[in-house]
Amino acid sequence: MLEIKQIQPSDTWEIRHRVMWADKPFEYVQLAEDEKGLHFGVFKNTQLVSVVSLFIENDSAQFRKFATEISEQGKGYGGKLLAHLIEEAIQQNVKKLWCNARLSATELYQKYGFQIVSESWVKDGVEYVKMERNL
Repeated sequence: MLEIKQIQPSDTWEIRHRVMWADKPFEYVQLAEDEKGLHFGVFKNTQLVSVVSLFIENDSAQFRKFATEISEQGKGYGGKLLAHLIEEAIQQNVKKLWCNARLSATELYQKYGFQIVSESWVKDGVEYVKMERNL
């Protein structure tokens, strides 16, 4: 059984760390603004397998720290969570949803209507582009 629900910021940290920045200190994945965000998780049965955090400012929102357990990648959980995130943003009256996407993830975001709107840059050895979608 698959369920998407809102979770606490601290519920995201282990997956963020394991999937995105395992070589960094655990604190590296804890954002100062985590308490101001909305956080969502995909649960497969009762196991949390994918997480994302949404930060709304006026009518724009950024999603960050989108991570799916390595063993669960490629099974569609990220897409389901992204679709849920888009619906949540619409309900929150967000007009523009954006992210700093790892270059390796741009194809997924493009499937959901996001477009690359910047040149690429490198942070901590990972290449990124800004992507956005009008809602």
